[in-house]
This record gives sequence, structure tokens and C-alpha cells, in this order.
Amino acid sequence: MRTPSTLMTLFSTSSTPSILHQNMKMNSSEQPSTLLNSSTWPPISSSGLGLSCLSMTFGAVSNLTALGILVKSRVRFRRQSKTPFLLLTVALLMADFGGHMIPGAFVMYLYKQEEKQPTFCQIFGACMVFFGLCPLLFGCAMAMERCVAIAKPFYHATVITVTHAQRVVLFLASLALMLAVLPLFAVGTYSAQFPGTWCFLPIHGPQSTADTRLALAFSGLGLTALTLSLLCNILSGVVLLKARINRHNVNAKLKARCTCCPSSASTSSVFWSLEVEMMAQLAAITVVSCVCWSPFLIHILVMKLNRSPRDSTDVPDGLTLLCLRMASWNQVLDPWIYILLRRAVISRACCAFYPHRPRVTADGS
Repeated sequence: MRTPSTLMTLFSTSSTPSILHQNMKMNSSEQPSTLLNSSTWPPISSSGLGLSCLSMTFGAVSNLTALGILVKSRVRFRRQSKTPFLLLTVALLMADFGGHMIPGAFVMYLYKQEEKQPTFCQIFGACMVFFGLCPLLFGCAMAMERCVAIAKPFYHATVITVTHAQRVVLFLASLALMLAVLPLFAVGTYSAQFPGTWCFLPIHGPQSTADTRLALAFSGLGLTALTLSLLCNILSGVVLLKARINRHNVNAKLKARCTCCPSSASTSSVFWSLEVEMMAQLAAITVVSCVCWSPFLIHILVMKLNRSPRDSTDVPDGLTLLCLRMASWNQVLDPWIYILLRRAVISRACCAFYPHRPRVTADGS
């Protein structure tokens, strides 16, 4: 039997080794753990196959339903010059949909295929990082776009266009993709994580400096996006509250003097209700993202900052798995925010609980 050093010697004398295979061989020798070695996988129980299929199907159907609702409401968004927000929302839901289907298909492969190739774990880990960062970055862009639209409406109307939104989506997706593919070019590595059903950047045990920096970059970028989303939503909420108070005072004065034009009031009501609807959806997305993603991101940050030489990769880490499952629920809950937090649904719910109150009509009156 050839020893690991002999295998490395044979590999180093190869004529034209690829960068990807060289990276995986180096990582195999540096991390001899049974759980984190990308070429040796622990046995996977088939008991979770049904639950994984159900979760992937439910998430995909939810995201497709939310996308269908957005397509129907595109005329209403365009009439109020909210197309950049609509584009960012579609990008978020598409990222959630891809985060369900592609990693879910990889999980199905792990359950069905007995022999796993080392290249598979590298691609699986890259997808996990990419589809993990994209929803957080897109959610942050949505919060910043709404903050500018509410705080500086004239600047937003004259400067922010659909082209700018497309460039932002492309830039954020490229940023996530660049971080995700670095281990494929010998900068860090991806490894199988407990219980062997997913691949990610090494979290426990001995690892290289590149692995640590990549994990810190992933955690720091995600936490920064969540923090900016919270700050932007708080600022937008304060501006909306002040505008509501001022609007109420102005309407009271106008009613005391004369009767307002109905068309003007209807237009203002439609604009106001759409702004509140969008802010409610965005605030719910931010809360859900913080609750789902914060444990996983903070756990990675703490593990990297408190590294101990006694860390063992052979010990099953249930906490990391629990944090990952919480993060995966973000992609399931995001589409239901758009399905449930709509004026039509909220007005019907209010009429069901308060049947004697006047019902909100389609024109916002």
C-alpha cells in the first residue's frame, strides 16, 4: 500500500496536473479527518432522504408561487416607478429557488451514489457558499434601495434606474461567485461536513490560513449585509412614520378648509399603501434573515476566532448542523412573505377578524 507521502510524490511528478486536482490532493494530506476529507465520506443514513425531498419540493413550489405573484403585480410596480425594487425582489427569489434546487439535487446524489468523487465536494461547497451569500446581499441591496427611495424620493426617481439595479445584481452575484470559486483555484478548500450530507469551508479542526480567511470572509460579509439591512430598514421606518404624521396633519388642515379632490386623495392613498406594503415585506425579510442566518454566521465567526489546537474533527458537531438547518429555512420563508404580506391578503384577514370595519378596495380607499 502506498503511503500518503508516496501519493503526493507521484502527484508532484505528474506532467500537467490541474489546479483543482492539485488543491484537493494537498487538502487531503493536510486534513486527515474522516469527516472533512473530501475524498473519503462517512456512511450516510437514508432516513433523511424523504425529508430532504419534501423540503426541496416545498421550497421550490413556494418560490415559484411568489414569482408568479410578482409577475402579476408588475404593472402596479411600474405604475409607481418601483421597477428597481421589483428587479431586486425577483433576483432574491431566483437565488432562493436556485438555493433549493441545486444543493438539493446534490444532497439527493449523496443519498443515492455510494462512491463520491473528490471534485463533487468542491462543486457542492461552492454552490453552498454562492447561494448562501446571494440572498443576504440581495436583501441588503433591497433595503438600501428602499431607504434611498423613501428618504430621498426625488433623487431616487431621477437617478436610480433599472439599469443601475441590474448592475447591482450583477456585481453582488459576481462577488458571491468570486468568493465561492476561490477554493477551486487552490485558495482554500471545501470538505464534507457532519453528518456527510453537505460540503462547506472547514469549520473545525486543523486548517490552512486560506481556509480560515475564506470562512471569516463569508461570515463577515453575511453579518455586514444583515447589519446594513437592519440600519436601512430602521431609517426607512422612521422616515415613513414622520411622513405619516405630517400627512395626517396636512389632511386635517385641508379638511378643515375645503374638500380635497377625490382623484388626488386616491392617488396619494395608492402610493402610500404601496410604500407601506413594500416596507412591511422588506422588514419581514430582514427579521427572517437575521433569525435564520445569524446563528450560523456567528457560529463560524466564533469558531474561527477561538481556534484551539485540541479541536477534533472526528467529533460530530450537532450545533453546526442545527445552525445550517436554521439558515436553510430562510429560503423557504422568504417567498411566503410575498405571498402573505400583500394588501389583498391583509385586507381579507382584517375583514375576517373585523367584519364591521370598512374593507380596503383595489384603489386603496
